[in-house]
Amino acid sequence: MRTFRDFEIGDRERLGPVIVHRHEAIEFARRYDPQPFHLSDKGAEGHPFFAGIVASGWLTCALMMRLLVDEMRENPVASVGTPGVDRIRWRFPVYPGDALSLETEVTGKRLLKSRPHVGLVHKRLRTTNQDRRLVMTSETWEFVALDSAFPERRHGYLYAG
Repeated sequence: MRTFRDFEIGDRERLGPVIVHRHEAIEFARRYDPQPFHLSDKGAEGHPFFAGIVASGWLTCALMMRLLVDEMRENPVASVGTPGVDRIRWRFPVYPGDALSLETEVTGKRLLKSRPHVGLVHKRLRTTNQDRRLVMTSETWEFVALDSAFPERRHGYLYAG
């Protein structure tokens, strides 16, 4: 179980790849982001930026979250949540068939004054496709307990594991 003390500025991980499947991209778009260029090649026809149907940026976010959770299951973290994600930028279109990988880098950490058993870990996230082309960037903070028993013992929080 990794705790706050186990994270060091400069730590890096590479996760994935995960394949963007056409049928999943279309189904996601139908449910959550039904713009024409996410739904069909015809809907993307003539678009000034896309060479055919593209996956929703929100699907890209969801796939990256899946990679992060899978990593936390394989290498458990005493995580007690996150205050959010900052600076999401979609840099290059994601197409069905793309293989996406996630690179994480710890860029900061600090203890919480209000919760002495919890720290914040800041990470920069970079998503690339199979050609190592940057497709998305974001930043996140994660609440991580100093003691691996803290989440269960103190508040009944669950951690990935």
